[in-house]
Amino acid sequence: MNITVLGGGHGSYAAAADLTHHGHQVTLWRRDAAALAALAEAPELTIADAGGEATVRLHHCTADLGAAVADAELILVPLPATAQDDLAAALAPHLRDGQVVYLTPGTFGAYVMARRVRDLGGRAEVAFAETGTLPYLARKHGENKVAITTRATHLPTGVFPARHTAHALAVIQKAYPCAHAVEDALSAALMNAGPVIHPPLILMNAGPLNRSRDFDIHNEGTQPLVRRVTHRLDDERMAVRAALGYGEPHYPLRDHYEGKDWMYGPKSHSGLVQSGDWREPIDLTSHRYMREDVAMGLAFMVSVADWARVPVPIARGLLNLGGAVCDEDFEDGPRSWRGLGLSGHSIADMQKELQHGFH
Repeated sequence: MNITVLGGGHGSYAAAADLTHHGHQVTLWRRDAAALAALAEAPELTIADAGGEATVRLHHCTADLGAAVADAELILVPLPATAQDDLAAALAPHLRDGQVVYLTPGTFGAYVMARRVRDLGGRAEVAFAETGTLPYLARKHGENKVAITTRATHLPTGVFPARHTAHALAVIQKAYPCAHAVEDALSAALMNAGPVIHPPLILMNAGPLNRSRDFDIHNEGTQPLVRRVTHRLDDERMAVRAALGYGEPHYPLRDHYEGKDWMYGPKSHSGLVQSGDWREPIDLTSHRYMREDVAMGLAFMVSVADWARVPVPIARGLLNLGGAVCDEDFEDGPRSWRGLGLSGHSIADMQKELQHGFH
């Protein structure tokens, strides 16, 4: 299958290498042509995992977005939610009927990007899909090597509009057989693990993070008291899903920490810790854990909870704490229900739009 992977981060390189290794024809697009130059000249990536190392040759590397997506059946977007609006604007004139855009994960980006493309005049019949996590726990080791600690075993996937679910899943499962359908894009957005995992870890470890460049939030930062807050936060997420009528599996985060089969396989958390790849500096005001998972992800969760009339005191407290750290008001940000212009929608109206799209 022809697949285009967008971005130059850990997840993008892992996807490009792994999907090539599994026989797909992969084009890697990166906005920064200078940063891509060496790989474009010699498009080889080394992939390291539990089975050893292998070097693969990508089909193409380019900074030309139109050329990158022209022949793609699947367009994979392992980029942060903060990049989705600009990316949708750039993609709008290039998309064609039948393509699937897959956000890993999305933070309701499937809806947001579809609306942005429509507002800019895009009329192609495109399925925008999102899932609850990256397909890989991975870190780049230089510009030509990526280490994959573990791969997802379950990718709950929602599609916008949901009437395209059968088509989108048939395409996505060629690349990721572990993908499975959930009800719609909002259901998938409420599967997003980042806004549950990362806010307690960075905010409850703010002091050590501020002092050290060698602190692993997933190792020494994941203490029982921190995890207790994380589980309470996850209970709130699942309560919102239930209130909106979304069914199981909800993928409780306890399963990940207790070594059970979660979105990643058993013992994925211990593998992440043992790899040492997440021992990295985290600037609390600029890192994606704050900008994507708190300012966007938690703001989204809290605002959807308010809309569904579900109390979420832990989520709201962490959101306000993150705002205080950054000296900003996160509650009415661009990914909040009000920021999205959806606070006037009834649940029935929203369900209709999620199923059928814009009219």
